[in-house]
Amino acid sequence: MSTLVKGSFIQVNSNYEVKGHPQSERLYNIKMKQEAIENFLTEIKQKDISVQRLEYTPYERLIVADMLERHIGDNFGSVIREIIHDRETGGFTLGLEGVSKDTDDYVIFATAITHHLGLPNFDAMSGKYYARFEVRDTDNSDSYLRQAYRLFTLHTDGTFVDEPTDWLLMMKMVEENAVGGESRLLHLDDWKGLDTFYDHPLAKHKFTYIAPPSKNVSRTVDRPTFFKHNDKPCICYIDQFVNPETVEEAKYLRDLSESMENDEAVIELELPVGDLVVINNLFWLHGRAAFEKHKDLNRELMRQRGHFVQ
Repeated sequence: MSTLVKGSFIQVNSNYEVKGHPQSERLYNIKMKQEAIENFLTEIKQKDISVQRLEYTPYERLIVADMLERHIGDNFGSVIREIIHDRETGGFTLGLEGVSKDTDDYVIFATAITHHLGLPNFDAMSGKYYARFEVRDTDNSDSYLRQAYRLFTLHTDGTFVDEPTDWLLMMKMVEENAVGGESRLLHLDDWKGLDTFYDHPLAKHKFTYIAPPSKNVSRTVDRPTFFKHNDKPCICYIDQFVNPETVEEAKYLRDLSESMENDEAVIELELPVGDLVVINNLFWLHGRAAFEKHKDLNRELMRQRGHFVQ
């Protein structure tokens, strides 16, 4: 296997290639051969593996991961694990190359990807190991997740649960009448304000996180904003659910958010329908740009997020 070098081209296998992403030196873009994807989906259908079967039988999720690797190449799993663990990169995009527009195929394909990285956490919002959610013209939810016409601020996932959330996959399932709404990404090491906020007296203070009712999580969690992993700064933060107790704490959190939102290193990622992005949740922040107003706006995303398995 070739060693990954940031921003370079790596031909890994005859069925896929890894290139530096055109929008960011921090990300890779992986292109699979259509024939290999077609062969994978054909075997899925021959073996009658459905989304419901994956939901009901956890070991089948690992089976489809193995099936994808057999069709793509024996070192595919190790390549994407190397990318996601690499502090210099920690993220990649990937898609079905137009082979299918069936959203069930999207779920199965994404499941095969994530189970090379680790295991997804239970998503209490959906009651499954993944969640699908729509963004439309109108919204009556209790968080910014589905509110189309406002900025969904930069954050990490898993802030209000007491289990590790090491990685995150987001996949675009459907998009109609949508202008704007790009995924916004910021690598922690590119943020100019990192040292200022990491060295602040409140950086290690344990803030209380409380989820809104739609998340179906009743417990509160106390955690610091910054911590270290492999001797590097990491972050756990979302402005919506953190509950400061003093004006000083509130100003620290406000200034931190404003610093990130206005940083010139923020990427607005173009992600076609049927494509996904995977990032290391320990040092990548993500959010969403506002959409332009349209009465028939319809976007559906899928989320899987989980922990590494040794």
